[in-house]
Amino acid sequence: MIKYFVYVLRSEVNGRLYTGSAVDPDLRLEQHNTGKSKYTKSTRPFKLVYKEEYNTRSDAVRRERFLKTGKGREFLKKKLG
Repeated sequence: MIKYFVYVLRSEVNGRLYTGSAVDPDLRLEQHNTGKSKYTKSTRPFKLVYKEEYNTRSDAVRRERFLKTGKGREFLKKKLG
């Protein structure tokens, strides 16, 4: 069974968080850190600071969208300090 993950990266340049979803969050981290993601290319390197596992892609995407809202960012701020 394929697992899906929601992940949160922190830029080591400016401290900003980037939230995404993927089957392999470690591979995505590598892609972000090697400049293969246009959106995050200028703020690398990144560190993986949080991840959650889901059984379906739709659940992971739903959670990713929530974490990008005001309440989701509040949750991450409490969780990550």
